[in-house]
Amino acid sequence: MPSKRLNIAIVCSSNQNRSMEAHSFLSKKGFLVKSYGIGTTVKLPGPSSDKPNSYDFSTTYDEMYKDLFNRDPHLYTQNGILHMLDRNRRIKPKPEQFQRCFEHFDLVITCEERIFDEVVLELLKREQTEYRASPCHVINIDISDNQEDATIGAFMICDLCSMMEASDDLDCDIENILQAFETKSRRSVLHDILFA
Repeated sequence: MPSKRLNIAIVCSSNQNRSMEAHSFLSKKGFLVKSYGIGTTVKLPGPSSDKPNSYDFSTTYDEMYKDLFNRDPHLYTQNGILHMLDRNRRIKPKPEQFQRCFEHFDLVITCEERIFDEVVLELLKREQTEYRASPCHVINIDISDNQEDATIGAFMICDLCSMMEASDDLDCDIENILQAFETKSRRSVLHDILFA
């Protein structure tokens, strides 16, 4: 296993698909990882694209599963939502909002540029009130919000985390690590460092 264990957060919009797939995969690989959503509510696909199912972040994955199963078990089995919620409830009880977590992370990985921007703004607010000596690297890897891309994204995030944990001096090596990752994955990343 790596020389330095990083405290890692994965953030997507609703803490359902992309962040939870990466959370599951990284946990199985032995990483110290948590996952979050940055949205104001949890949204899941509904019977049509203009009718999503919305839940409060306090709603458990089990409650969402039972609600959707009771509404239309065929639809939510076909579109994979029940399978996803079943996976999620085996990892943790309910989705969590990044804005309500004040734990320090060495690394926060976001799955979409808009989410990256919101996480950076949230951490900038915290930085003004509680400066920390150790940096938090915030990195974005754009991952489409579908089950196949979430799986591919989890592998990419795992590769990046492995590269970062293998570094003896992450703060000095970060630019070279990100450049190597971009070349290997053929994806560009965004990066910022904050002290929050």
